[in-house]
Amino acid sequence: MTSSIDRLRAAAGRWAAKAAERRAEAARNGEAARRADGIDPELSNTEAGRAQAEAEAGGETQGSGYVPPPPQYAPAIAAKPEPAAAVPWGVRVAAEAGWRLLVLAGVIWVLMKVVSTISLVIIAFSAGLLITALLQPTVARLRRLGLGRGLATAITFISGFVIMGLVGWFVVWQVMENLDTLTDKVQDGIQELKNWALNGPFHVSEDQINEIAQNLSDWIGDNSKELTSAGIEGVTVILEFLSGALLAMFVTLFLLYDGRRIWEWTLKFVPAAARDGVAGAGPRAWATLTGYVRGTVIVALIDAVFIGIGLYFLNVPMAVPLAVFIFLFAFIPIIGAVVSGALAVVVALVTDGIVTALLALAVVLAVQQIESHILQPFILGRLVRVHPLAVVLAVTGGSLIAGIPGAVVAVPLVAVVNTVVGYLRGYAQEQTLRRLREAAPQQAGAGAGEGPADQPGSASGE
Repeated sequence: MTSSIDRLRAAAGRWAAKAAERRAEAARNGEAARRADGIDPELSNTEAGRAQAEAEAGGETQGSGYVPPPPQYAPAIAAKPEPAAAVPWGVRVAAEAGWRLLVLAGVIWVLMKVVSTISLVIIAFSAGLLITALLQPTVARLRRLGLGRGLATAITFISGFVIMGLVGWFVVWQVMENLDTLTDKVQDGIQELKNWALNGPFHVSEDQINEIAQNLSDWIGDNSKELTSAGIEGVTVILEFLSGALLAMFVTLFLLYDGRRIWEWTLKFVPAAARDGVAGAGPRAWATLTGYVRGTVIVALIDAVFIGIGLYFLNVPMAVPLAVFIFLFAFIPIIGAVVSGALAVVVALVTDGIVTALLALAVVLAVQQIESHILQPFILGRLVRVHPLAVVLAVTGGSLIAGIPGAVVAVPLVAVVNTVVGYLRGYAQEQTLRRLREAAPQQAGAGAGEGPADQPGSASGE
């Protein structure tokens, strides 16, 4: 009997030892797992910690005898940061700005595609707008004299386009009349250049000159197809020019007759909150555009007259057509003056030699210096307050986008945008100050209502 009891005790001891060993191993494994999950091992060794861990592991606390711990004994778990928070701040800012720039670039690309598709309409409308800015003061002057709107518009429109047509016809007529003389003088000039190259300091041989001429002839023969296609494209350009001119005439006519109603109709598409500001900016933008066009016409006319007179006294062929070209190119700031002046000097060089060319260059430079330092500041004044760098960039960008028409429109567009932005900035500041002035009496009244006279227990309150 005693031996049986001893054997049972020994078996129970071995079972208890194995159970204790299993519990210790489980505790070690649980502590390692909790350390990996960010759980405090000291708190998890308590009854509350083990119960909470078992409850989170699968809710097996019912068979273990543990009860759920109170909230104050819950294990402190270090939560992992959100993925967006783990990204460095600079990278997040760059990514946010990057996708917005991509969207903006896509919008600009689509806009440029649309503009290139309807470029003829845009150029015709821009030309009509500029011509309207030139002719509209005449309509207003005739209206003040008592003429009706329709009659004043008709007189101004017909006379304006008749004058422009006569100027164009005069230029073509002068070119055709002087074409033979110009051809003879060009041939003589080429011969003089050839003699100068043979006898000059460069000592060019006649064989080299003949080789250059032969290479030029071969190039023309090899590129005859390209030249023919360029001629066909030139015919297409002429047709587009005629259709654009007709469209610009219609735009000018309707803007002269009904420009105010068109502007009021356009304002309906502006949001109501910004309508007052845009309505105030419109007349100022129109005044800037009108002043720019009229001032540019006066400056261009002075340049053309004085340079044309100088070329005439120097006996340069086609002095009058060259003066007209100088007048037209004056609408392209900076670049137009350089191109038209260089054309006049080249014609003088080819036809009358280097001495006449140098004198023509002196005339062109003198007139352009007077224009840039006296005429433009005096005539244009403060209407066009655009930095020369902005002018150069605008002309270059406009020429890249739409050629010569883009270069003509670029500077007045920049001037109008500058005026509109300045007015809208001042208008926003004025509205802010007005709201502050309106809010000040209300705040003062509210402060007076909360004074000692309205407090409980005061003399008035009693």
